[in-house]
Amino acid sequence: MAKPGQSSFRRILLSRLLLLSVPVLLLGVYVTYRKARSTLLETARQNLIESAVRKGQNIQQAVDTLKANLEIARESVELQSPSPGADQEFIDQLAQQLPTLIECVQLSDIQTRKLVASTCGNQAIAQKQPTLWPWQRSLLPRNRSPIYVTALLPQKPSTTVGTNPKRTDSTHQLPLVFSAPVYNAEGQLRYALSIQSSLVHSQPTKRRSLSGYPVVINQEGTILSHIDPTRIGRSIVQEKDRGALKEVLSQSLDGQQDSLHLFSFEREGVELVAGYTAIQSPMTAEPNQKWVILSITSIESALYGLKDIQQVLLVLTCCLIAASFLATLYVARDLARPLEKLRDYALHESDLHSTDRIPRNFKIREFNQLSDAFEGMITRLRAWAEELETAWKEAQTANQLKNEFLANTSHELRTPLNGIIGCLRLVRDGFCDDREEELDFLQRADDAAIHLLGIINDVLDIAKIEAGKLTVETEPLDLRKILNEVINLQAVPIQQKGLEFHTTDLDKVIPVRADPAKLKQVLLNVVGNAVKFTDSGNITINTRIEAFAETSPEVSLNNGNDRGEIAGSKEKKRERLSLPSTGDASTDSTSVTPSSRVVVTVKDTGIGIDPTQQPKLFRPFVMVDGTTTRKCGGTGLGLAISRNLMSLMGGNITLSSDGDGHGTKVEISLPIIEHSLLFSGDSQLSNDVAQMFESADNNAEDSNVISQ
Repeated sequence: MAKPGQSSFRRILLSRLLLLSVPVLLLGVYVTYRKARSTLLETARQNLIESAVRKGQNIQQAVDTLKANLEIARESVELQSPSPGADQEFIDQLAQQLPTLIECVQLSDIQTRKLVASTCGNQAIAQKQPTLWPWQRSLLPRNRSPIYVTALLPQKPSTTVGTNPKRTDSTHQLPLVFSAPVYNAEGQLRYALSIQSSLVHSQPTKRRSLSGYPVVINQEGTILSHIDPTRIGRSIVQEKDRGALKEVLSQSLDGQQDSLHLFSFEREGVELVAGYTAIQSPMTAEPNQKWVILSITSIESALYGLKDIQQVLLVLTCCLIAASFLATLYVARDLARPLEKLRDYALHESDLHSTDRIPRNFKIREFNQLSDAFEGMITRLRAWAEELETAWKEAQTANQLKNEFLANTSHELRTPLNGIIGCLRLVRDGFCDDREEELDFLQRADDAAIHLLGIINDVLDIAKIEAGKLTVETEPLDLRKILNEVINLQAVPIQQKGLEFHTTDLDKVIPVRADPAKLKQVLLNVVGNAVKFTDSGNITINTRIEAFAETSPEVSLNNGNDRGEIAGSKEKKRERLSLPSTGDASTDSTSVTPSSRVVVTVKDTGIGIDPTQQPKLFRPFVMVDGTTTRKCGGTGLGLAISRNLMSLMGGNITLSSDGDGHGTKVEISLPIIEHSLLFSGDSQLSNDVAQMFESADNNAEDSNVISQ
């Protein structure tokens, strides 16, 4: 029975599918609409930029045409005739023959400043200054046109210029006056020929038209042409869009051609799209200035056709929503029906050991697989519970080991530090009676510092091991020499504890390939543990050479001082062929085959180790007896580091004990190399080092027994 506030799976599935599909559908429609709008707008912008470029080219072409026609007209013979009637007739013909719209053509006398002939009444369209041109034709500059161009801007926005009856509206804008000098037959300046023409035809753009209407702004920011005559002659700083217009002026003067949006340049609140470019100013008084040409149209014209797209998208959206609803109903039914059958089975079959089978005949493979999974779920859950319990116990054990390691390490660090601090303060404060006592305290501080350094090195080594960055530098060496150094270093602690020390004859050379420092570290750790955990009895060190057959080599070693890398962690399968002892038989090291190995055995009569705890000793941070290790000192890292170092050098280390109180035996094995490699060039040893080894063979001291 359903509880209040709950809903069926089918209803939830239906609602979720609709909530997912409908917004995605609407989002897709919206993205399509925005994409169509941006595409139309981008097309309009490109067209307006091209339109502005064409308008600028048309203005420049009209100016060049008028200049060329005026240049031809001023050289005409009729203008040099003294007959006034001929001048008027020529001017009338010139006004009709010019290709552009001519509003007025006038011929005025330079000296008297009176009109000689005119096509637009008796009012002069421009004041002629005799200083514009030289009085003699010969003084005209050859590299500059004598035609003078000026613009007629109205004093008031609504004022029109001239009295030409052809100009009945304000669509013809940007009136320019072209003036040229006329010389008589003797080369004397006589007349000024002037033509007034409007270069811009400004009319509101039609719908669907992306050409736009022109707007001309000079470099000073004055509007020379606009669809609204009241704005002609105004500065752009008086416009509400002055920020955008200043940016257009700056960019176009830099040679850029682009588009922008204006919002108050035509009417308040009307968004406009404009493309702009710049042309060279045709006015003579502005030789190095430019005009900005804008082609402007409304946003409705730029986005013409978007409403049709909106209607199509609206109809398409309604159809898609209806289709999505029907498809969701069908999908929800097919998905919910198998689940409802499984629900009915679970509600009516409360006995987990029931013989009734779960419904399986579904069209959907995943639901059939779900039915099969129900049968094995309990078994897997029980197995997982057992695994989790085991993992939890292991995690608790690991956490306990970490805590014990931290406690022991802090104790091991604090003890030598306290000794160092105490000894140094006694020397510093002058409590020593003589120099010998000072040296004694300093020696104690030095011993504690060395001990502290060893603990820190162990921690750093185990960190390198866990990070996989511990490496060794192997080279051919004499194992006997390393053993003698270790025995000499442990002689004092052995004598202090009153232990007997036995060793075999170490006069024979034992050639191996290993890292001298790392091998010495391993031997010191093993022998040091034997001394540390043996209160009475003896410690025995012996060596033996045995042959073995290696089926899967784990370490790759090269000649010279190269690195030995671990190739795997599997145990080597060795078949022991013979067990000769270096103490019992005089085995010549030169006869050792490449498949032989040396085994160094360190045996003590110390506290021993429980056999059940022995496999854990080579794990980091593991201590079999915390109280014992706390008493004897240590961090539990030595054996773990030693095993990793031996693996890197191609050897092995094992530990065995008969139990508590029966002592411990540790065996360290390394492959033996050819005896000649110790002194050959391949070993990379100098002749002096070889002679040192030979001298050590002849003068080795007898260290068989060391006792108190």
